[in-house]
Amino acid sequence: MAKVFKKTSGNGHIALYLGKRDFVDNIDSVEIVDGVVKVDPAGLNGRKVYVYLACAFRYGSDDLDVIGLSFRRDIWIQRTQIYPPVEGNTAKTPMQESLMKKVGEQGYPFTFQLPPNLPCSVSLQPGPNDAGKACGVDFEVKAYLANAPDNADEVIEKKDTCRLMIRKIQYAPTTNKPGPKAEISKGFMMSDKPVNMEASLEKELYYHGDPIMVKVKVNNESAKVVKKIKITVEQLTNVALYSSDTYTKAVCSEEFGETINANATFEKSFQVTPLLSNNTEKRGLSVDGRLKDEDTHLASTTMSQGDKEMQGIIVSYKVKVNLMVAGGG
Repeated sequence: MAKVFKKTSGNGHIALYLGKRDFVDNIDSVEIVDGVVKVDPAGLNGRKVYVYLACAFRYGSDDLDVIGLSFRRDIWIQRTQIYPPVEGNTAKTPMQESLMKKVGEQGYPFTFQLPPNLPCSVSLQPGPNDAGKACGVDFEVKAYLANAPDNADEVIEKKDTCRLMIRKIQYAPTTNKPGPKAEISKGFMMSDKPVNMEASLEKELYYHGDPIMVKVKVNNESAKVVKKIKITVEQLTNVALYSSDTYTKAVCSEEFGETINANATFEKSFQVTPLLSNNTEKRGLSVDGRLKDEDTHLASTTMSQGDKEMQGIIVSYKVKVNLMVAGGG
C-alpha cells in the first residue's frame, strides 16, 4: 500500500483511515469501500462511534445557506456502528489488514457496499472567479461520535467528526460496438439538386484523451461549392434532480478548409480530440469528480440506466458535422 489517507477529528479521539479514494464502478458491480477508524475510548464520554457513507447532490456552496435552505440533498446514505463493536462478520479485507498494522489495537474496520445504480462522481466546473465547493454529485465517508446513529435532535459538533471525500469512477466495458452513422440531404434555392452527406464514427466507445476519427462522405449534386467542413464535439448535461433541461456545451470544435466543387464527390476521415485542458475556463462543464484540486477530465458518459433522480447528473456526448457552403449557409 503506497499511500494512506488519514483524517483526525478536532478533539483527536477518532481518526479515519482509507487505503484509496477511487472506487471503481464496473456497471454491474462496485468495489467495496473499506477502511479503519482509530478510536480512543477515553474521550468518548459514553458516546458511540459511527461511520456513514453518503452519496449526495450539492447545489452550491454551504456558504450560501443564509435563509435556512439546504444546498445538499442525500441520494443514498448508509450508517454502521463500529464502537463499541457489534456482533457480525469479523473478517477483514486485505486493505483493512494493511491498515490495522499501521493503526494498531485501537483500529476498528468498516465496510460499505455501494449499489450499482448510484451515479458516478461528477461536478460542474466552476468559473475562474467562483469560490466554494462545486455543484455536483459527491461521496463522503464520515466517522463521528454520537449517542444514536441518526437522531435529528442530537447536535454533533464539528470537533467530533472526521471525513474524507472519495470518488466513484466508471470503467467502460471492454467490448466495443461499431460507431454510429448519420445521413443528411440539403437542398438550396436556385439549385435543382441537393448536397448529400454521410458522417460516421469507427467505434462507439472512446476513452479519455482518445482521438475521435470522423469519416465524412459528400456527394455534391448541387451548383454550390462547399468551402469548409466544421466538426464539433458537444457535451450534453441533464441535471435530473432539479431540471428537465439539457445543457449543451462544445468541448471541441475544428474547421477544415476542404473545398468540394459542384457535381463532385468527397471522402475523408478527420481527427478531433476533446480535452478538458482546452476547456478549463468554461463554467458549468461536467467533469469527473475532483478531490481537492487534483487533475481530472471531462465527465464520462452516464452508462447505468437506473432511476433518473438516482443518477443526479446524466452526461452524454454528440459529434456534429457541418458543411459550410458558399452563399448558402
